[in-house]
Amino acid sequence: MYIPRERIYASLHKFFGLNEFRPGQEEIIISILNGFDTLTVMPTGGGKSICYQLPALLLDGLAVIVTPLISLMKDQVRQLNSFGQFATHIDSTLEWNEVQNRIRSAITGKFKLLYVTPERLQVTRFKEFLSTAKISFIAVDEAHCISQWGHDFRPSYLQIPRFAQSVNSPPVLALTATATPDVQDDIIAQLKMRSPRVYVTGFARNNLYLRVSTESNKTNSIINFLKEQSGGGIIYAATRKSVDELFEILKPKGFQVLRYHAGLTEDERSKAQQAFSNSNAIMIATNAFGMGINKKDVRFVVHYEVPGTLESYFQEAGRAGRDGLPSECLLFFHERDVTVHEFFIETLYPAKEN
Repeated sequence: MYIPRERIYASLHKFFGLNEFRPGQEEIIISILNGFDTLTVMPTGGGKSICYQLPALLLDGLAVIVTPLISLMKDQVRQLNSFGQFATHIDSTLEWNEVQNRIRSAITGKFKLLYVTPERLQVTRFKEFLSTAKISFIAVDEAHCISQWGHDFRPSYLQIPRFAQSVNSPPVLALTATATPDVQDDIIAQLKMRSPRVYVTGFARNNLYLRVSTESNKTNSIINFLKEQSGGGIIYAATRKSVDELFEILKPKGFQVLRYHAGLTEDERSKAQQAFSNSNAIMIATNAFGMGINKKDVRFVVHYEVPGTLESYFQEAGRAGRDGLPSECLLFFHERDVTVHEFFIETLYPAKEN
């Protein structure tokens, strides 16, 4: 669908208060407006959400946004609806009657964006409802989750092509912050994308200062580092045990710390995430924390131990400084930490016995 450039920029200012695009955004938006399947690799903090929000507001019909986290969809719906009643979401916490009401409102034109988790696409009644709607496009956020070669494989993402077919195969926009060439090819294949346009904007974030420490006394080093910081941040540790130990060390020293890992209850994790979003606290967490966190003023990210993959490092370090202000990323490197990930690899892929 052709939309004049002047209207695109006018909508950018009207809905988002911006006068210009970040690198790559305009080309991606024009691609989806013109009906092309599109794969976007853009760093965390690079402005991926506008790449599907703006086209959804400009095109006729309803855009279906597939995202893995309920907290993320709620944040984005709340932000979009501060400009008007444009978006809604459906998640597992809603009663079926409320789900039906939201779907009816969406397919009758009240909303322009419908946020869902990938698991929702497997629900037969949901697919039947949306089969009568005009779907402008499907946006797949965190698209690396569809690839078994990616670092966050999520099997429910494999249902997306079947869902797309059930709603007349609209254009697909796949977005991710980290994807190697192999993962990019796998995303295209798994989503059954048709001659997609591929945009890779690079990983450079000029406001981030990256450094590596090999100091043997990490505890003293991290305490001294935190004393120099003026805002909140995230400390990633490889195991729940490391998270708990670091939390018990830092809390008595007066640091405003929170913790997050899969060993906590869902209520504990939710409260910790909410407290982090609304404060300058320091979150100590495993990699279970972070995907979809919509907090722009994270001033630092520390890796207390080496992350499992280079892609994970880019994804996690990229959560710092999304507001464009100077931020610091500190990685502690010790050979002994590598053995933790070697253990995980051996557990997942045990050697064959003779």
